[in-house]
Amino acid sequence: MEYEAEAPQNAVFDTVYVRPVAVRDLPEDVREQAEGLDEIYAVHAESGERLALVRDRRLAFIVARQNDMAPVSVH
Repeated sequence: MEYEAEAPQNAVFDTVYVRPVAVRDLPEDVREQAEGLDEIYAVHAESGERLALVRDRRLAFIVARQNDMAPVSVH
């Protein structure tokens, strides 16, 4: 089930960018946590700072929205 939550009228959200990341390009300790996945998703701040790594795109958007951020896909 998917739904769109309405934001308060004067809400200001930070834009974050969601992009796929090849697990092979990550540090070894992170690769070990990827549990056999070839690709995971990163959430980045506008500055480029990596804020989170998650299993899939859907979860990346959920995490961003739960933290009052506005996710945008990048390729």
